[in-house]
Amino acid sequence: MTEKTRPLSARAARRARWAVPTVVGVVVAGAFVGPALVANADSDLPDLTPEQLLDKVAAAGPTALSGTAVYTARLGLPEIPLGDIAGADPVNLLGGSSTLRVWTDGTERSRVALLGATSEYSVVTDGPEAWTYSSDDEEVVHYTLSKADRARFDAMQEHARGDGATGTSGMAGVHGGDLPTPQEAGREALARAEQDATITVEAPTTVAGRPAYQVVVDPTSTTTLVDRIVVAVDARTWTPLRVQAWSTTDADAPALEMGFTDVSFASPPDSVLSFTSPPGASTRDVVVPMPSARDMAQARPDHLEGGLPDGVSVTGTGWDSVVELSDVDVAALVQGDPAQVAQGFRKTFGSRGAQELYEKWVPAEGEGPVPDLDTAALYDSLTTPVDGGRVLRSALLSVLVLDDGRVLVGAVPVDVLQDLAR
Repeated sequence: MTEKTRPLSARAARRARWAVPTVVGVVVAGAFVGPALVANADSDLPDLTPEQLLDKVAAAGPTALSGTAVYTARLGLPEIPLGDIAGADPVNLLGGSSTLRVWTDGTERSRVALLGATSEYSVVTDGPEAWTYSSDDEEVVHYTLSKADRARFDAMQEHARGDGATGTSGMAGVHGGDLPTPQEAGREALARAEQDATITVEAPTTVAGRPAYQVVVDPTSTTTLVDRIVVAVDARTWTPLRVQAWSTTDADAPALEMGFTDVSFASPPDSVLSFTSPPGASTRDVVVPMPSARDMAQARPDHLEGGLPDGVSVTGTGWDSVVELSDVDVAALVQGDPAQVAQGFRKTFGSRGAQELYEKWVPAEGEGPVPDLDTAALYDSLTTPVDGGRVLRSALLSVLVLDDGRVLVGAVPVDVLQDLAR
């Protein structure tokens, strides 16, 4: 009997979007996907092997495009009491369907807008700078690097171009307001496609009016909550147009899905990719500390063995991997008190810069960027009590928070985490 997802009935409160890096990031865990838009098995596309298709996607690289995408989450999370205000808010990505507009030049400049009925939340990235804007509270947050880090960034860019790369993603992933896009999610999924999985090519389909191949990533694990990931790839540009992640708990619909409903591969105009603060909006500047070379090397998957930060361990491999953090003061994290969690943050991430950024966002007196979000109520709503702690259950990911300061996360059932914690 399949587990049916309960859609979120409550809407996010004003400024609740700042909880997204913690909540959405944990639940989604890198797996974004796309809705079953328009499918058509009739196609004259030539047959390609999985290896040929993956090679074409990798060789094509990112490309300029603009379009509209629909994101739908059926994660089976409990209802979240975040108020009755409807609007464009990233917290809405935890459940139900959302519409996004996407523009990118294929290199360092992009704009993604999450659309509500009468509001918009947007993220604009331009190399080492990024901006987020919410029309609900008319606030702009400008993320940038220090002068010294900007010099490091420019040197890295120049080195990448010398190696034939098209550039880096700039501030993407550094600030807390990133929004998912089909092409980036699809590339991420296919880049890891051959890790502990079988790869097949299904019958061609049509997405946003364009013929597309379908790559199916089927984990070899019999434990993971991820049943399969399906990526629809444009047959002309080799750009991912749609991603679907299916859970073992529900065979009727993807747990996460994301795909274009319309797309154009013309370069967006400069006026769209350039950020201009809307009239009347307030602006707040945040200088983001750039990770050190050691931190960046440590974060690479091929450096994980023997190179994990203090307080972090990984059990299992592939889809069965479970990450365990130790000495985490969850209560202090939920209440937003960096003075109490400073040691845990440094021990967990091995990054002084990350702690400094956290302290800027959540001052010691507890008045941070989410003054009107009851984070304790959010935490209590998303988790349920178990012996020795609390758990978060979703269709694709489980999180076990123990009273002794350990946190275990994995795309596996909760009982697997509990067995490892004993």
